[in-house]
Amino acid sequence: MKHREVGELMTREVVTVPGGAPFKDIVRALTEHKVSAVAVVDNAGHPLGVVSEGDLLPKSADQGDFFRSLPVTDALEHEKAEATRAEELMSAPAVCAGPDWTVAEAARLMEAQGVKRLLVVDAADKLVGIVSRRDLLKIFLRDDDTIRQEIIGDVLDRTLRQELDAITVQVTDGRVELHGSVQFKSLVPVIERLCRTVDGVVQVTQHLGYAVDDLLPGP
Repeated sequence: MKHREVGELMTREVVTVPGGAPFKDIVRALTEHKVSAVAVVDNAGHPLGVVSEGDLLPKSADQGDFFRSLPVTDALEHEKAEATRAEELMSAPAVCAGPDWTVAEAARLMEAQGVKRLLVVDAADKLVGIVSRRDLLKIFLRDDDTIRQEIIGDVLDRTLRQELDAITVQVTDGRVELHGSVQFKSLVPVIERLCRTVDGVVQVTQHLGYAVDDLLPGP
C-alpha cells in the first residue's frame, strides 16, 4: 500500500530568516506572510530552528504595566523576553522530517517532540519545505470512493489475495464497514488492521464471518 508522503502535503515556500534577524524583522515576516512561524537558517540553507508566535509572546508579556504584571519566574521565558535576535528566540535544534516520510511517521515525531510543525529537509539537510499538523490532517479529506477502491485493490486484492465478491466494502465520511466472510478467522483482525492504515480512514467496523476457526488450540 502506498501512503501519502510529507512531500505531497508540505508547504514548499517556507518563510525564513537568518540567525541574526532582529525581533521586529521576525514580527514583520510573520505579519506580511500571514504565518505563525518562520524557519531560521544558516547561509547554506540548513535549518537551525523555528521562531513561532509563542516564542515572541514573552516580549509582549514583559512589557505590561509594571505594577500589574507578574514577574517572569521561568528561566527560559525570561531569556525569551530578553532576546532580540532569531538565534536567541528560536526553538532549537530544528525538528526535521524527510519529504519521503509517511504521514504517520511525521505525526508520531510531532507528538513525541511536542511541536506543531516540522521542517522538511532533503538528503543534504537543506530546507525544502514545512509541514504542519493541519497539513497532515488533509489526508482525511480524501473522498470515500478513493478510500474504498484502495481498500479493495490494495488491501483485499493485492496484499491479502481475497475473493473480492466475498467481502463488501462501504465507506461513509471515512468510516469503513466490512461485510462478508473469509476462509480463516485469523484473517479478520488482519483485514481490519490493514484497513485502518489506509490514509483517510476514520473508523473501521467489520461484520465478517469465517469458514474455519484456525485460532482454536490444537488437540
